[in-house]
Amino acid sequence: MSVIYDSQTKQFALHTKSYSYIMQEKEGFLLHLYWGKTIMGDCSYMFREQGRAAFSPRMENCDGFILDDVPLEYPCWGRADMRTPALEITNPDGSVIVDLRVCGHRIESGKPAIKGLPAVYCESESECETLVIELIDSVSKVKAELYYCVLEDYDIITRYTKIINGGTESVQIDRAASASVDFDHIRYDVISNYGTHCRERNIERAPLKRGRYIMSSRRGASSHVHNPFLILTSPTADETSGDAYGFVLVYSGSFTAEIAANQFDSARAIIGLNPEAFSWKLEAGEEFTTPECVMTYSPNGLEQMSESFARVFRERLCRGKFRDVRRPVLLNSWEACYFGFDSERLMKIGDSCAELGIELMVIDDGWFGKRDDDRSSLGDWFVNEKKMPGGIKRISDHLAAKGVKLGIWFEPEMISPDSELYKAHPDWCLHYNNRPRSEGRYQLILDLTRQDVCDYIFESVAKILREGGISYVKWDFNRNMSEAGGSLLGADRQREVDFRYYLGLYSVLERLNQEFPDVLFESCSGGGGRFDAGMLYYMPQVWTSDNSDAVERLKIQYGTSLVYPMSAMSAHVSASPNHQTLHVTPFDSRFTVAMTGSFGYELDPTALSPEEQQKVRETASLYKEYGEVLAKGSYHRLRDPHAEDCAAWCFVSPDKSVCIAGYVLTHVRLYGNNERIALRGLEPDAVYKERFTGALYRGDQLMNFGLHAPTTLEYHSILWILEKQ
Repeated sequence: MSVIYDSQTKQFALHTKSYSYIMQEKEGFLLHLYWGKTIMGDCSYMFREQGRAAFSPRMENCDGFILDDVPLEYPCWGRADMRTPALEITNPDGSVIVDLRVCGHRIESGKPAIKGLPAVYCESESECETLVIELIDSVSKVKAELYYCVLEDYDIITRYTKIINGGTESVQIDRAASASVDFDHIRYDVISNYGTHCRERNIERAPLKRGRYIMSSRRGASSHVHNPFLILTSPTADETSGDAYGFVLVYSGSFTAEIAANQFDSARAIIGLNPEAFSWKLEAGEEFTTPECVMTYSPNGLEQMSESFARVFRERLCRGKFRDVRRPVLLNSWEACYFGFDSERLMKIGDSCAELGIELMVIDDGWFGKRDDDRSSLGDWFVNEKKMPGGIKRISDHLAAKGVKLGIWFEPEMISPDSELYKAHPDWCLHYNNRPRSEGRYQLILDLTRQDVCDYIFESVAKILREGGISYVKWDFNRNMSEAGGSLLGADRQREVDFRYYLGLYSVLERLNQEFPDVLFESCSGGGGRFDAGMLYYMPQVWTSDNSDAVERLKIQYGTSLVYPMSAMSAHVSASPNHQTLHVTPFDSRFTVAMTGSFGYELDPTALSPEEQQKVRETASLYKEYGEVLAKGSYHRLRDPHAEDCAAWCFVSPDKSVCIAGYVLTHVRLYGNNERIALRGLEPDAVYKERFTGALYRGDQLMNFGLHAPTTLEYHSILWILEKQ
């Protein structure tokens, strides 16, 4: 069993295949005892109260715990724990005291769905056991149910909290974290991410120091700046050794992820909704559920942690017919023609796609309303007949006759002030009546806290999809929130807007998923501004960055791979010189980098030379042949482009019969060194044949010595495909 309760010791033990997570009830408090390599038996001795009071009061007339020095599983504000709490509530009398004590528990087979929110799921009850620990504040009658869902085979525990108002008056939730874990020392490194548009998910690693380390967003989206994950490692941990603890929030809005080292050299990690952008009025009898946090521990370094996250997100968060298969080879029209297209131009591009083996052509921004630039028409989701006489069907029929499918770009959450929709409904955007409406990219954000707005978004997108011919939707979100007022919410509920917005968005996406199961949805937010686990529940792939430069993408994709599957990352071969950086990069290197995720092209196929056209044919064919390995295989980071002048990686199929490895040199070396790339994940005794050279290698040779790599020419690369004989 993955969940064990000992009634004598009041100990809760959660076990996955690699680790244990252990708690204990003592004097009504839920204590955290242990999280690490698998252990069994009575762990009561692990709790040690040292009586380090100083100015921190004791509970119960100086006979109880010093809460400020106790490892609590879900700490609350208002009694005597002065550290960052997981839960803060303002009571009807104005007090901010929450005193939760254990009052029961239950163990259930399977994993319950979270109403209105994305979450990891199970395909059978045997995959998961769920522990629910019930706590209550005896004065306010506020209850909390802590959900621990153990997916033993995936090495994953998920956590979320349900707050229930059992009193007779409303209370205000001021903070409600999804998960909190107390560690008994601070000998950790913190691995975090930072970035901006076109430069997402750079990696920083630093020793944990006293004080609070916070990554967060209050932008109304998970954001380019930080991503909702947090990693702690032992100081010497690397890809294959050492302890690694990971937390990922399944949510797309404003969040916070914090690790704080305190005065007694212990630490507290918390992840959840950003309390700076949140409160929730909870009426008597109502309940509030936090987003889910997905947690894992690896005793074998970062690679095992990443693989646990990648596998559960790929297999038990992503859904639908595209979950387990390679995605179609696509070409996006954006860098081919930007806004400057008409039907004839698009059909000419489609003809080239058919000739080159590209399976799907995507019409990007500019096909609707009167949109010839980014200044108008968002919300007017009807075809621009001046550009596209005969509409989308004319183009889709033309492409279908040549065996090419059609995709289309939407930005449904936005509204342009210069639009028919805004003229009809100026109150439909997020706004306050007495405040200016700040525009970003000449657009405002629709108020998805309103059901009528959600219905409009669903129906306007569904109308286009019902007309047929659309196989793919790129769903964009190109600004952050400001003046985020909900026009139908009272003054006492305005800080609920961020969370209610995402409840509205998720409801729209769920309806679209249910009605259009054969459409592949891709998330985008200026690239990676909303690359998060919440969106992956509805859309199995994300446009990783608007920066399509292959060399720049090495760092972006490396950072993303720490917690997300490569199959979720859209990666395209773009033009050279690159449109963002002007880098001139060999075609082979652009392909080697793009051959790591959901593959496509971001260029004008009608402008290619005969040699380049042949390269596209060959690479499209290669992806079709090996795309399943990329979709399902294990991913191994072999060289770190943040720390070295190169990058290297490999994919290994689940049965270890195929290995795809790549290497890119990012800076010129005047004199080459003895560069060799040692692979991982192969069968040591098996013999592998390299596709392009015919060379034979044993698995142990490939893993212990490796392959020689090019060492002098900047931006040059090599791709190896090794197949077991």
